[in-house]
Amino acid sequence: HCGDNSDLQATGWQDWYEGVRKTFVQVKQRHGQVFVGGLSMGAVMSMYVASEHPGQVAGLLMYSTTLKYDGWSINKLAFLTPLLMKIPFGVHICSFEEKPPYGIKNERLRAIVERQMKEGESSEAGLLTMEGITVRELHRMNAVVRKRMPQIKVPALVLHSIEDDITSRWNADYVERHLGGPVTKILLDNCYHMITVDLQYRRVIELSARFVEQHAVLKSTQAPVGAGLPAMASLRSA
Repeated sequence: HCGDNSDLQATGWQDWYEGVRKTFVQVKQRHGQVFVGGLSMGAVMSMYVASEHPGQVAGLLMYSTTLKYDGWSINKLAFLTPLLMKIPFGVHICSFEEKPPYGIKNERLRAIVERQMKEGESSEAGLLTMEGITVRELHRMNAVVRKRMPQIKVPALVLHSIEDDITSRWNADYVERHLGGPVTKILLDNCYHMITVDLQYRRVIELSARFVEQHAVLKSTQAPVGAGLPAMASLRSA
């Protein structure tokens, strides 16, 4: 985040993970327990973090998990994307542009986000377009994570909107069926893909806080300052 498409095209998903890994290690040094969470692609990345650090992640908070772009606003031919990515030069001849409603049901907020995206304020609203190279990397990461899911044993909170315009509830159901640890899946209404800022954001906060409280284990007071307190590392979507 906070970059442009040229930054994304010059990197792969392993590079994205390296930035996440460094942050995770830093947070882990200060806290005995770390909960990792993310929105959209960030939810998938959070599972990869857990698979790379067995026994070190206290829990996962997964918002609008994106394993497949199959929401009601997505082009019906999107299922052909993986095939296009395998064609020589296929990644260089296509790009995907964000279109209304931009994952947001709240009309006032949607207007603000649309303006920010068109003005290139990626740190606040994300990018308006996604190039083929980036989509290819997302597919590659998803393929790796799907294979690892049964080995991920940590508790997970999976929140997904039944009105999600980008990724259908199939994604949440898939996580529930294949993740190796206990999964708490809750389906929301009256919001679209960006559940952390949309009309149900307060509900998302409440459910997340409750999940952390339920799964956090207080350590001895002899530990370094902050070591016994749970921390949350969050990841946003691409």
